[in-house]
Amino acid sequence: MILAAGRGERMRPLTDHTPKPLLEAGGKPLIVWHIERLRAAGFRELVINHAHLGHRLEEALGDGAAFGVRIAWSPAASALETAGGIRHALPLLGDAPFVVVNGDVFCDADFAALRVAAADLRADGALAHLLLVDNPAHHPEGDFRLDPDGLVHADGQPRLTFSGLGAYHPALFTGLADDTPAKLAPLLRAAMAAHKVTGRRHGGRWIDVGTPQRLTELDCELQHKRPS
Repeated sequence: MILAAGRGERMRPLTDHTPKPLLEAGGKPLIVWHIERLRAAGFRELVINHAHLGHRLEEALGDGAAFGVRIAWSPAASALETAGGIRHALPLLGDAPFVVVNGDVFCDADFAALRVAAADLRADGALAHLLLVDNPAHHPEGDFRLDPDGLVHADGQPRLTFSGLGAYHPALFTGLADDTPAKLAPLLRAAMAAHKVTGRRHGGRWIDVGTPQRLTELDCELQHKRPS
């Protein structure tokens, strides 16, 4: 699942007429980078949610055939936050664990490894597997602590930042009411308290494309790296 329902307030005025995941860096929309990497890792069935300017996303990506995937759309009248958006999409996601990617980050993560981690999740075991990164300058306090044994905790030091990429078991969300906004962090912290969240550190490229400046910096970096 790719999360693409956010309003992108910090990216205005760019997002007044364009959904944030359709903003381009390196000659292609942010969300297309994800789709291509997911397909390369063996993912063929994608669910994408949307709210703000969702019709623009559907017009740009269609059913996914042009990218070698099949896209099922999960529209909402308004943004439901991360957990609420996932809960709303559960009928499309099915009963098996699934991978979720924030549509407004850029990351060279190993999606194939994340798929393997998803297969290890169980309703009576680990409910989530998170990809964590070193704390960026704009989020120096981090989010969670990662133990050497792979368990993730809400408290303690040193802390890492949640990348917005993770694998989840549907059971993590089934207690939520549909069509009701719900944040992901409280669900994760409750699962962490029960030792039901695992994770690993990603040491590669990752950027939260949350401001026009970061988008410009990423675009310059990718354009420079593109072959002439």
